[in-house]
Order: sequence, then structure tokens, then C-alpha cells
Amino acid sequence: MSVREAASEIDYGPESAAMAAYFAQGEKKALALGNRGPIRYDGLGNIHPDILEAYWRCGFYVFEDVLGANELADIEADLQQILERLPREKDAAVDAQGRPALAVDCQAPTLFWSKPLGDPFGGTDLANGRHPVKMIEPQAAADTPDEVVYLILGSLQFSDACLRTYGHPDLLAVAAAVNGDDFVPFTDALFIKEPGLGASVAWHQDGTTHWDSETWDQGSHGFNFMGQLYGCTPANGVWVVPGSHKLGKIDIAAVVAEAGTERLPDAVPIICKPGDVAITNRQTLHGSFANTSPDWRVTVNMGCHRRASILDVEAGGLHNRRAVYDADRIRERSRIIGYAIDARRQHFPDETPFVYKPFEASGDSHAWDEAARQSLHDYNLLDLSI
Repeated sequence: MSVREAASEIDYGPESAAMAAYFAQGEKKALALGNRGPIRYDGLGNIHPDILEAYWRCGFYVFEDVLGANELADIEADLQQILERLPREKDAAVDAQGRPALAVDCQAPTLFWSKPLGDPFGGTDLANGRHPVKMIEPQAAADTPDEVVYLILGSLQFSDACLRTYGHPDLLAVAAAVNGDDFVPFTDALFIKEPGLGASVAWHQDGTTHWDSETWDQGSHGFNFMGQLYGCTPANGVWVVPGSHKLGKIDIAAVVAEAGTERLPDAVPIICKPGDVAITNRQTLHGSFANTSPDWRVTVNMGCHRRASILDVEAGGLHNRRAVYDADRIRERSRIIGYAIDARRQHFPDETPFVYKPFEASGDSHAWDEAARQSLHDYNLLDLSI
């Protein structure tokens, strides 16, 4: 299927009217929050304080018109190649054309599968049980495949265009403003919500490590950037409970039980146009519904942490093996920032590259070339998951 090809809308059966009303009300509330607009700077060249105020107030912000048409076209071209190279079915070693499939030689967790319109994590012990309540699973069309890929981790090794997006100077400036000049990577992913197929992601909070820490605060578990190739809507986008990043560890099952539905009344959808990039605090209560709409959502997901939240912390077990994140581990995983900056410099020579302060201080340099590209194989084995 072409990524531009539309699909028929699928309804929620007896829940259809309630879902439609919820989507409409949520969009209205979301657009009234005052947490969207272009990336702006103050007179000193810092990210504008109004943006940071809105982000910390709501737990998310929508940066409008970050990625231009040419950059989106590059991402789309890479996406098409990725989709064509996926295994022809789960556990297959070859793609639909009989070639070695994408990620078949990867050791790191890479491709995640779900039945169409399913909820593979909700109500299970997977991912440390952080998705305690199952989302509604609409009935998919009869001619759909048994399972589809909805999430690709370690995505930067498969797409130069996504790597260049990671090196966007305005986004990296935001990362420094939120997590400090010595911010570090977390993980990177492609979320693919195909029309009539895309899985839901049950309500959850991302953080696992620092909830009981004496130094816990509203930013302890970092954030995710979510670049939107085609935009996102209430039907296919992420929903967030504004301000929930300030509340500590939430009893999600109790919240859903009190609401009497997975349509949490305080949640709002992240609404984006193509080229918009959202930033979402990982401590927010958030999730998404199965994509019953005729619209694709493809999200270039890039996570960042504070260095202080990572250094000498023992963590992992979800995106990577459990380990102590010492300075050498952080330095090795952070090289992706250097490669991304140089890849972007080569592709957009008229743009002023971002200067990553830890590399400037250490004198480390990272040239993007074929050897660097090959070195990214399985780079996400070194993810910094907390």
C-alpha cells in the first residue's frame, strides 16, 4: 500500500457516537490551551520563556511548521523504502520481494507487531505492566493482514532523513532549554499508524526509575519529540492529560475506573499539521486510540533526558538491557547527536548548525560518512531508558 493511499473509515460499533463526540470535544479543548506556535527565541537567543512556561504548565507543546516540504519529502521517501523492506509477515526473514527484510540482522528490539486495530500492551504485564488498562479494539476489515508493524525502534539507522531531523538546530535548542546544555539521548522510533490498521497505545506514563527519588520533579524522566509527517488528529494522534507530569506515579487503573471508560474526560489530543513537531513530557498520562480513520499518522519520535537523570543510574530492561549508565556509556550513545548535526550540515549547508556543548568542551567531533552509517547498526542497544 502506498503511504498516500486512503482507506475506508472504520467505526466503533455501539461506541461510535460517543467516540465522535469525545474527539470533537477534545480537539476544542486542545486548541484552547495556548501551547502551540512556531519555535521562537528571546532577545538573548534563548528559547522564548513563554514556550517553556506553556510546556511546563501543560506537559506538552506543539511547535508549528518546523519541517519544510523538502524535508518531509525526504522522510516520506525513506518511509516508503522502510515499508517495502518490512518482513512479509511476522518472524519472516524476507520482505514481500524475497529480499532480506529490514532489521532481520538486528539484535536490539526493533520491530513491534500488533493485530490490526489492536492493543498489544494494554492490560498485560508487558513493558513492566505500565499499561494496566486495555483500550477498545474495533473490528478491522476482513481483508487485513493478521499482524502489522506499528513501531520501529532504532529508526535512525534506517533513515538518513530522520537522522537529519534529529539534528535540527531549533529542536536541539529546545532540548537544551528543557533538559540543560548537557542533555543526552534516550531512544528513537518511528510510530506508524496505518488507516484502518494502526494499533492503539494504552494509557501509560513512560518513566520507570525516578518516581520515588528524593530529587524527583516534573522533568525527571525527560521528554519525546514527535515530528509529524502527515499531521495527526484526535482519531489517530496521541492524547495527553494536561498537567499530569506534575502528579507523580498515577494509579491509571483507578483513574479509568473512576471515569467508567477509557475516554478519560481530562485528556486532550495533540493536533498537528504536516511538519509540526510536538514535545511531550514522558511523565504525562498519555495514550492513543486505534486508527479507525482514513488518515495515516507517521511520527518521527526522538527522546531526550537530563544528564543528571542518567549518569551512574542503573536502569533499562524495557528498551535495552539493564545496565549502569556511566559516563562512557552516555558518551557513546550521544555520538548520534554529532552524526545528526553533521548529516544535517551536509544536506542543509545554508543552515547554522547546532553546537552541542558537551562535544565542544571535550573536543569530540563526529563526521557523517559511510563508516558512521555502518556504525549505527544496533546503536539502540545502548539506549538510555529510565
